[in-house]
Amino acid sequence: MLDRLKNNIAQNFPFLENKKLFLATSGGLDSIVMAHLFKQLDFTIALAHCNFQLRGMESFGDQNFVQDFAVANDIPVFITQFDTEAFAKDYKLSTQVAARDLRYNWFYELLETEKFDYILTAHHADDNIETFLINLSRGTGLEGLVGIPAQNDKIIRPLLPFSRDEIANYAHENKIEWREDSSNISDKYLRNKIRHDLVPLLKELNPHFLTSFQKTQSHLQESQAMVEDASIMVYQQVVKQEEDAFYFDLNQLKKLPNYSSYLYQWLRDFGFSAWEDIYNLVESQSGKQVLSAEFRLLKDRETLILTPIDLDNDQQEYFIEEEFQDVNVPLNLSFEKVDAIFIPTIRTIFVDQEKLEFPLVLRRWNDGDNFQPFGMEGKSKKVSKLFKDEKLSLLEKENIWVLWSGTKIVWIIGLRQDERFKVDNNTSNILKIELQ
Repeated sequence: MLDRLKNNIAQNFPFLENKKLFLATSGGLDSIVMAHLFKQLDFTIALAHCNFQLRGMESFGDQNFVQDFAVANDIPVFITQFDTEAFAKDYKLSTQVAARDLRYNWFYELLETEKFDYILTAHHADDNIETFLINLSRGTGLEGLVGIPAQNDKIIRPLLPFSRDEIANYAHENKIEWREDSSNISDKYLRNKIRHDLVPLLKELNPHFLTSFQKTQSHLQESQAMVEDASIMVYQQVVKQEEDAFYFDLNQLKKLPNYSSYLYQWLRDFGFSAWEDIYNLVESQSGKQVLSAEFRLLKDRETLILTPIDLDNDQQEYFIEEEFQDVNVPLNLSFEKVDAIFIPTIRTIFVDQEKLEFPLVLRRWNDGDNFQPFGMEGKSKKVSKLFKDEKLSLLEKENIWVLWSGTKIVWIIGLRQDERFKVDNNTSNILKIELQ
């Protein structure tokens, strides 16, 4: 097994040479065998153990076992403890997800603080089968069937080619002791049911099931790579990005056969789950939207617009006192007294300061807002009508801010100044307001 591990590293992870490696070590069979193997290789290693405090004294028994193993084998060890149940409750996570998040966050902190290069975990071929079957049972796309990646950023999984039986045989041959996790015996968890009942049945039906599975997964990985290549090429024809917004051209999208597959490929990393609602957006009326925790997909005419959800600025008001010279949130506005004016632009206006009522208020526009357009004395107009005349998209409308003086609009920022605050022959104090 040691020689096969050497070959796997030489073939797939040659960059590990002369690197400092943390080995994620629970005290169980897989991680202790990995530590035993890497102790025999010429790497700088240390153990990293998480005590999740989920099994009472048994968890502390694991911690003590890892510590003793490290001392006996002259390997540095780093140990941390988590109140996993409290973390899961605070962040409304399952215990398993909470433990995973705590674990990997700590691993990355260790890499940074201790100046190590990679974290190695002891995932193996049977873990891959179990993950495949779990994803299959829950419903998944192709990415859920390609298996656990051998490398994910700084996380390396060098034991993926090996089965659980091979690892157990190595441990018995080398008289290696390990800790059994009592939670692995219970069929309370889906993974354990698959491990104890389904996988043995598959291996009984086909003694070479593991080899066949690995070949199938290799084909799936090749297919996934091809899908990603095609997705990137089509993406460039359909999607344009402007700052934080992504614009999907529906006229181009609908030319594609099975365009819903492309949408899934492009949007899956943005936290969406209501896929049928997303696919229906393509033929929906303008204004329909689908939300994830942090993003919004909005239908606007022949475009889908993907943007982050701005929870902070939606209804917030900002007050601007008379002595202000610059405002940086939510827009960059400058206020400067000047002696003369030049032609106003959509980014610069000139107003009679004496006509202003301080503090000025900066807020989003609302339905029903009215103003008197510059140059149209005595005539009012709805802000929404201005947007229609300017042919603004739904996203552009939502990003409009309005500067108010008392109950009157001073400026629909970036669009139109109000007539009531213009500079005239009686003006003695001219204030230039500019959008930076």
